[in-house]
Parts: sequence; structure tokens; C-alpha cells
Amino acid sequence: MSDNNNIKVAIIDMNMGFPNQGMRGIQEILHQYKTENQLNLTIDIFDIRQKGEAPDLSYNIYISSGGPGNPYDGEGKEWESNFFDLLDQIDNFNLINEEKKYVFLICHSFQLGCRKYQLGKVTQRKSNAFGIFPISLTPEGEEERIFNGLNNPFYSVDSRDWQVIEPSPVAFEKIGAQILAIEKERPHVDLERCIMAIRFSPYIIGTQFHPEADPTGMKIYLLQEEKKEAIIKNHGEDKYYDMLHSLENPDRIMLTKSVILPNFLDEAINALQFV
Repeated sequence: MSDNNNIKVAIIDMNMGFPNQGMRGIQEILHQYKTENQLNLTIDIFDIRQKGEAPDLSYNIYISSGGPGNPYDGEGKEWESNFFDLLDQIDNFNLINEEKKYVFLICHSFQLGCRKYQLGKVTQRKSNAFGIFPISLTPEGEEERIFNGLNNPFYSVDSRDWQVIEPSPVAFEKIGAQILAIEKERPHVDLERCIMAIRFSPYIIGTQFHPEADPTGMKIYLLQEEKKEAIIKNHGEDKYYDMLHSLENPDRIMLTKSVILPNFLDEAINALQFV
């Protein structure tokens, strides 16, 4: 890099204008990281689904957010084509350049990534998953540096109507991808456990869950009557109050927020500074 401390980060906003806590969480992590590490880190936001905005290749790091709705609703639309083109451009750039570009895909973006690389079946769930749940690391996930500092299983916020199941071994082998985490084991439920995290390449990683979630944002959601009713209906009243009480548990989502995205930033920025 020409200036070791000049890092450009693009946040791709997939929320389509809907109110959310995820964008706040991502920006909060970035600002805290910038302050703690005394970096000249600039952040630009691109509203891709609502305004068609997409970053170019001038950024070092790309974080693409979660968002509402069907992960197929962009088919045939310019914004989805631009998003997939950007991933292709980043892949091609990383093939031929010593300095790499790093990407983190969250929830909706993760599902789009799985569709693009045809890694598995992206399908609608029987019921909405919303709450704080344990997530299990695979053997590859236990070796993954992004998860250094987490327990196995660890806890994170899960919020989705869609999921990725039935991984394609051929597609995974083709791009060298690895499954890093899967849904908690549920012996009483006769359904396949969905994929919760994938390393798509040495420079692209994604999670189905929300590593940016924090107690503040989660409490806002949990106290909404419709969310409360849905959790009690799907998981029971005890589980709902367990989620509320667990918000301040330092070993649950507070730990996850402090580990995953900061580890990703460490990996990207350390690599950039050695080029």
C-alpha cells in the first residue's frame, strides 16, 4: 500500500430502505476498530437494492449486509447483476495482484453468494428463525482464524426466513470453499441442519448469522410485540426470556461481536500492510 494507514472500506447496504440495526452495528465496529488501531480508515455506504449503488475496485475491504426478503428477488435485476459482477471483479483482481481485496458477506448477502457460486440449495424455511442461538463450528471452522476467541458452540443472532442446505461437493471443490459452521443440532427435528458460515476463498468469507449484532439492537427487536409472539410460538416462553436475559452475558452475542468482524479486519489490514 502507498500509505500503510490509508484503508478504504465499502459497506454494501442490502436493507432496501427498511429500518434495521445491522448497519449501525457494522459501522460501530468499524469506527471502534479505527479508533483503537489509530487508522486512517474511510467508510463509504452503497445502497445497492434500493438505489442501485455499487462500489468500484478502489476499496480494500467490502462488507455486505443482511437485508429483508427473498434472496431470489434480484434475479434479472441490474442491482443483483452489479453485485455478482463486483464479486467476479474481486476474484479476478485477487488472482493477478499481490495486494488482495477482502469481502465479508452477512445473511442476505451470504445467501446471494451461495446462489452465485451454486454452493447449495437456497430455500425458504418452514418457519422464521429469529433469536439468539448456538452455532456449531465444523472441524474446518475450529481452525478458521476468524473464529479465534470463540467457544464451540458459540452464540449469535439468527434472523432469517431462508436458508442454505444440501451443499454441492463439486461446487465447493471447484472454488476451494469450506463450510465453517452449521446450525445447532436438533435431534428431535427431522430437518437438515443449514449452513451457517462458509469460507468462499482465502479472501471472501460469509455468515448466515449476524456477527455485528449487539445487545442494544437485539433488545429493540425482542421487545417488539410481533417478534415476541413469534419466538414464543416457535420456541416457547422460556426460550424468549432466556434470550432477553442472555443479552448481557459476556460469553454470548457480546463476545461474538467483539471477535468475528474485528478478526476479519485484522486479517485484511495486516495483509495489506505487508504488501
